[in-house]
Amino acid sequence: MASIKNLNLKFDDFCLSISDLEVPDQGVTAFWGPSGSGKTSFFKTLIGIYQPENWTWKFQNEDLHALPLNERRLGVVFQNYELFPHMTAEENILIVMRSRYEKIDLQKALADSDTYKQILKLNNCWNTKAEKLSGGEKQRVAIMRALLCRPRLLLLDEPFSALDPHLREEARHLVRSVISSLDIPTYLITHDIDDVTTLAHTQVQLNQGRVESVKKLHVQI
Repeated sequence: MASIKNLNLKFDDFCLSISDLEVPDQGVTAFWGPSGSGKTSFFKTLIGIYQPENWTWKFQNEDLHALPLNERRLGVVFQNYELFPHMTAEENILIVMRSRYEKIDLQKALADSDTYKQILKLNNCWNTKAEKLSGGEKQRVAIMRALLCRPRLLLLDEPFSALDPHLREEARHLVRSVISSLDIPTYLITHDIDDVTTLAHTQVQLNQGRVESVKKLHVQI
């Protein structure tokens, strides 16, 4: 089990307070709640934007909160995907990989790129600039970039909210297939209950900065 304890963040008109939370360290855990429930603050804490004092985060027997950010090995997919518009899909992936790996390790990290391109259906847009990519293509590039970093944990921040409604269901099933085939633990941050019911094994409901409930779901991934 993963555990988060003594996480407290105070803002002018809001407080995120998670005193003791345990969730599986495998499968997909969805952190779900409406706008203002604390999801964004929680996500920003996990990726190191917010750095509260005296909290702990243990994941697969590692004290992640105590590690430097570059050693936490988190694969992050942001809500707006964070792609450079003037670069191609390939270039957006390579620029991040080159900043993380030495030359020899980079070659190892990119060894599976053709497989990921096939799984994520990116062959036809590999040389297309990000500004010309569809919303779904941008999402898949961002996911591939995160996965090629070989993370111990994948973090998805509202991954489907930028897509047109009629594309979301297809995208959910594709993402579900990818994380299932790779068997990678995933935290899904979302306000959309359809994301939860399609992907998650465990649901953590947040409300007004606190954990309201934790429950297992019967999702087959």
